Amino acid sequence: MAGLGRSAGMAQTRCAWVMLAALASLAGCGGGGGAATGVAPAQPAPAAPAPTPAGVPAGYLLVWSDEFDRPGLPDPAKWAYDIERNRLGWYNNELQYYAANRPENAQVRDGRLHITARLESLTSAPDWGGQRYTSARLITRGLASWTRGFFEVRARLPCGQGTWPAIWTLGTGGVWPADGEIDIMEQVGSNPTRVFGTVHTTAFHAGAGVSGATQVPDACTAFHSYQMTWTDDAIEFSIDGRFHHRYANPRTGRAAWPFDAPQYLLLNIAIGGVLGGAVDNRIFPVTMQVEHVRVYQLPR
Repeated sequence: MAGLGRSAGMAQTRCAWVMLAALASLAGCGGGGGAATGVAPAQPAPAAPAPTPAGVPAGYLLVWSDEFDRPGLPDPAKWAYDIERNRLGWYNNELQYYAANRPENAQVRDGRLHITARLESLTSAPDWGGQRYTSARLITRGLASWTRGFFEVRARLPCGQGTWPAIWTLGTGGVWPADGEIDIMEQVGSNPTRVFGTVHTTAFHAGAGVSGATQVPDACTAFHSYQMTWTDDAIEFSIDGRFHHRYANPRTGRAAWPFDAPQYLLLNIAIGGVLGGAVDNRIFPVTMQVEHVRVYQLPR
């Protein structure tokens, strides 16, 4: 609704300038000269401000983004690869091998980031742990992190039994769950229209943590903006500017609210595991496409 208000105000401004221009033109026709009419010469209409994406809180400014406008591998100034558990196997009984610097699994083209999971075994990789699937897990750890803000990732999710894509954050301290985890978006291919947001802390990390879900019927066929607003008071989840879940700061200490310290971003597709479940090998390759990642914060 705020966007409608701005548009209406701009339309009124443009109309006022048109009326002034018309009056000046009529006075000139009377032969007395523009100076005698008392009407100021018409001026160009002021430029319209850049539109604010739906859901961005008032006053927040863009502080970091990737618009994926540079083809090739993901920008190394913005993204690193998490490959630490390849040899030992990933958490949650996941089945994928996360590749680094491999365009088959992470590539920017046509203005989008493509994260692709494949049915293949990279037996020649020195850290291969026997996995039958490859994927990518991109992170901003060591490159960018934030404490509070509005986060938006516009993406089209993969579909297929056994997929488990996520857009999320982890605390830079590296201790889980003490440093917290915020799942801006999670989805599983066995229930592709259900999208959920979750907070994990020391107090609430077992099972689903503190989670809320909503239905996105076209999550696998259309792009949506998956959003999170993180303040001192709460973490709120929304999609395309529509709120769907809130985790309030209980004010009971760090065990339930470790979110006064920086978190970094992660984008990945996991395969199988406790949430992904059984895998249908006929689905591969499957891709999550990302149009942009943006972080906004209040000016300091």
